[in-house]
Amino acid sequence: MAESVQKTLIGEISAYTTKDKSQIKELMHPDKQGCIHQSLAEATVFPGDRTQLHRHSKTEEIYHLTQGTGLMTLAKNSFSVKVGDTVLIPPGTAHCIKNTSEEPLKILCCCSPPYSHDDTEILDHD
Repeated sequence: MAESVQKTLIGEISAYTTKDKSQIKELMHPDKQGCIHQSLAEATVFPGDRTQLHRHSKTEEIYHLTQGTGLMTLAKNSFSVKVGDTVLIPPGTAHCIKNTSEEPLKILCCCSPPYSHDDTEILDHD
């Protein structure tokens, strides 16, 4: 039995706003493609903006920066991030990211289990 090919093209994917206020393009998600245990999205944070501090009780995330620079908050630690950096965000860990550059900050976000609004708890409300 031949397996179907699941392929997406970023230019054909519409962005939406997540609970943490980032703009997301779901590149692969079980709701639309054949993946089961993870999702992959491109997040955009615009210059001067910051995602809201939040956590996911079930989901482990990996952020990989592809454009811009930022200030990552992970639990009680804050540190600079730039293109090429990859950050692990364990389940239950409070986190947010601020764009510190003059261009959009772009992040590939891999989530396992897949991203869900229901697994997102906002910890600040600015």
